Amino acid sequence: MVEDRWQWYPSEVRAWLGALWGKSAGKAAGSVNLLLSHMLDTAAVAEVIWDHYLPQVTRRQLDAVAGGAGRGRRLFSWLCGIHDLGKATPAFQRFDAAGEAAVRAAGLSWDKYAVNGMPWRHDKAGGRLLRMFLERAGWAQEQVDWVWPLVAGHHGLFPTVGQLAPKKEDLQGKGRVWKSAQSALVEVFSRELGYEGGSPLIGVEPASAPSRAVQLQLSGFVVMADWIASDETHFKGEPDLAKATMPRARQRATSAWSGLGLRGGWGQLAVPGPEVFQDRFGHGPRPSQELVLDVVRRMGGPGLVIVEAPMGEGKTKTALVAAEVLAARFGADGVFLGMPTQATADPMFTQLRAWLGNIDKVEDGLDGQVVLLHGKRMFNKEWRGLLEGTGEWGQDADARYSSVGVDEFGVPADCFDGCEGGERRAPAEWFLGRRRGLLSPFAVGTIDQLLFAATRTKHVMLRMAGLVGKVVILDEVHAADVYMSQFLLEGLWWLGKAGVPVVLLSATLPPDQRRRLAAAYLAGTRSAEASETLEVPEPDGYPSVTAVWSGQDGRTEALVESTDSWREDLTVRVEVLGEPPARSGTFPDSIGGRPDTVVVDYLRERLVDGGCALVIRNTVDRAQSTFEALHKEFGTDVRLLHGRLHAGHRADRTREVLKLLGPPGDGAARPSQLIVVATQLAEQSFDVDADLLITDLAPMDLLLQRIGRLHRRDGVERPHLLSRPVVAVTGIHLADRSAPQILRASEAIYGRYLLLRTAAEVERAAGAADGAWSIPGQVPHLVADVYGPSPVVPAEWAEAETEARKEWEERQAERRAKAAQYVLTRAGEHAAPTLEGLHFGAHSRLTEGGFEALVRDGDRSLEVVLVHRIGEDGFYAVTGRRLGPNGEVTAELLDDVLSGTVRLPAKLTAAAEEALGPLAGWRDHPWLRYSLALELDENGEAVLGDFRLRYDDLLGLVVGGGPAHR
Repeated sequence: MVEDRWQWYPSEVRAWLGALWGKSAGKAAGSVNLLLSHMLDTAAVAEVIWDHYLPQVTRRQLDAVAGGAGRGRRLFSWLCGIHDLGKATPAFQRFDAAGEAAVRAAGLSWDKYAVNGMPWRHDKAGGRLLRMFLERAGWAQEQVDWVWPLVAGHHGLFPTVGQLAPKKEDLQGKGRVWKSAQSALVEVFSRELGYEGGSPLIGVEPASAPSRAVQLQLSGFVVMADWIASDETHFKGEPDLAKATMPRARQRATSAWSGLGLRGGWGQLAVPGPEVFQDRFGHGPRPSQELVLDVVRRMGGPGLVIVEAPMGEGKTKTALVAAEVLAARFGADGVFLGMPTQATADPMFTQLRAWLGNIDKVEDGLDGQVVLLHGKRMFNKEWRGLLEGTGEWGQDADARYSSVGVDEFGVPADCFDGCEGGERRAPAEWFLGRRRGLLSPFAVGTIDQLLFAATRTKHVMLRMAGLVGKVVILDEVHAADVYMSQFLLEGLWWLGKAGVPVVLLSATLPPDQRRRLAAAYLAGTRSAEASETLEVPEPDGYPSVTAVWSGQDGRTEALVESTDSWREDLTVRVEVLGEPPARSGTFPDSIGGRPDTVVVDYLRERLVDGGCALVIRNTVDRAQSTFEALHKEFGTDVRLLHGRLHAGHRADRTREVLKLLGPPGDGAARPSQLIVVATQLAEQSFDVDADLLITDLAPMDLLLQRIGRLHRRDGVERPHLLSRPVVAVTGIHLADRSAPQILRASEAIYGRYLLLRTAAEVERAAGAADGAWSIPGQVPHLVADVYGPSPVVPAEWAEAETEARKEWEERQAERRAKAAQYVLTRAGEHAAPTLEGLHFGAHSRLTEGGFEALVRDGDRSLEVVLVHRIGEDGFYAVTGRRLGPNGEVTAELLDDVLSGTVRLPAKLTAAAEEALGPLAGWRDHPWLRYSLALELDENGEAVLGDFRLRYDDLLGLVVGGGPAHR
């Protein structure tokens, strides 16, 4: 809008708009920022986001909403800029004394006694005003209804229409003057963006309403544009109305975008050709990998792809190349790769960066644009190396981030400074702030990141905006329990609604779980009126791929195909290494004694000629006890891995084991004899090759995951006694003609029902003439039998199974109901057309670690940092290096201190929260000020509540005592 256009407005309009403020001088670098200026700044930032960041698919969708190609950009800019309309009210203008005086001088007054002390948030005020103006402009109600929540929810929570009204009309501004000023603000702002006519709002009206998922994504971009335009470093206050113009706002926005180092993903990709595997990974594809690529090339639209293949088949590589195909075909601009744990996310961070570095014909530097998203990314040296020189680790880090705090990953939360020291090698620091990680074009993290996006929590729209427009890959999806699965299914519904390509990876899925995943995605793709349901057929082979999508005619379609594995089946002998009950007749929970003696005797016999054995226990206590017994017998040939080792020991031992038993060429020569004792850490993304496996009983799918570490590679020279793969199952006592006794700790983790059914299959195989399973050929059938409805247990076990099933179903129902309180969409509201009231009953504030507790069921546990206290004031890191008198940590010592991080068992959480805090010297440290220090004495011991703790360099954290031992 050029200057001479002011001639069409009375002088009082210029006075009003020249006084209404959007940012006070204290928050705009010393000068007030006019409300019109901030709205135009935000609109200009939105234009830059459109040009340099938005995925192609989103631009196409918004063009369609706006009524044609090329129209979406201006509508997007208007929707982002109009967000602060609610600040043009007494409820907001009263908050700054200088601003209030200027507004009153311009002729906009209010009754202080009626307004002061009466809250009315400007986001709700904006929703109410915009709704009123759009209805008066003659917009169709359908369009009004989806637009106003974008404004009302831009501070993170979507209210209902009934929650918009102020307690007193005075808060909105009484009389003609206020209504005229608010109307003029909307009109002038709209004209600045190029909407003309006697009533420019008529020209703004969209042609159609986007899906609810696109609305949520769009809401996230409104927040993103607002946050960028609120950065006083790049958007200093503008008090001069003559300079509050769109051309000037565009200059400020372009400069800010460049200064922040923000960028989008890979833009338009060409569909990769048949040599893509060779180009990316240096080798051709296996049959299962070729099958997946063939299916995703044939899909009639973006959809859900479920890849089931044996351990070691190369599923992750398959998913990455499939993501290229899907992105090229359907306009996605990045990737999110979700892993089951932090430990499995770290190697995927490296792999994703290597893959991006091999993609040709895209802008250089994409491998440096990958964000690692989990709470311990500070331990990842590759991640930290990328950030060196960016300022996040500098001496002034605390000052730069202190106004916002830390993000959910425990890192400093905000930085708007540009890159120092040349070309940036890491994602823009803006993406590292609170709730923003998924907005980075490429991200690797735990599956929790997707689950968070399916929770009814504040600013969930930022998380969804970060997912929509990407290809989403989730690995090891079978690891999601019934509680987590509620959030996974909800997330898939929203991704289906938004048309996001999703690739799910698993060694195998129970048929019912596969059906639920596909049904959740397809439910999102269907309109509210559609009643069609698609029966997705079961795969008839293994490995397999199941793809579902919604066709152009709205009908759901599917491709289900299978092929042969690249390896021949292994004939795995199944044995039961029984552990007799104690004299009381109960199964021994105690650690030490006969259960470990059985394992020692067995390995003494089987390793007479050497060999490499993996022993998996279901609890840390049991693993520690087994290690002690084996260490006495086999000495230094035994290694121990579990979650109660401190970070330094765990990393060192994992690295050593992977070098010794991992892929050839990656480390040292294979030892002649080695025994690795581990907990469930060995189930997921643990690429080791064992000659012999001993494992506690677990549900069939997890048991098969463990077997995947057995004889994993061909061409390995093995001792004669171990030339045939054998799995010996422990933690069970098979009694004659009665249901087996199972380790109580295992039942507490997995439930008795699935363990009983798995035990039946184990007993059947162990008692058969051949006594073996054919792996992976039998994998789908074994899983389907255990998880299916058909009877599998002997008749003598039937009563025990019926009782266990009843308990299991009750527990499953309880956990589903618990999760239902927090999922993004309340029951019965998936058909709602807009975002109104989405956050009704939401969790707007969560304590540290609250997000993890929200999406993962079970007792909450804490991490502490171990330090040794020698004498009165002497603190030492676990590495032996001395800290300052009060625990002060220099940059050189940070790794030493952080390596002492260890997770406590959940039973210690209450005691730790009550007794522990940071050391005095950590309180001003950006990384350590929220850490809990556990001080160990000269003997490595400590007392925490009723518990006695000891850290042993071989065993890790040993926990004794407790309330029962008082």
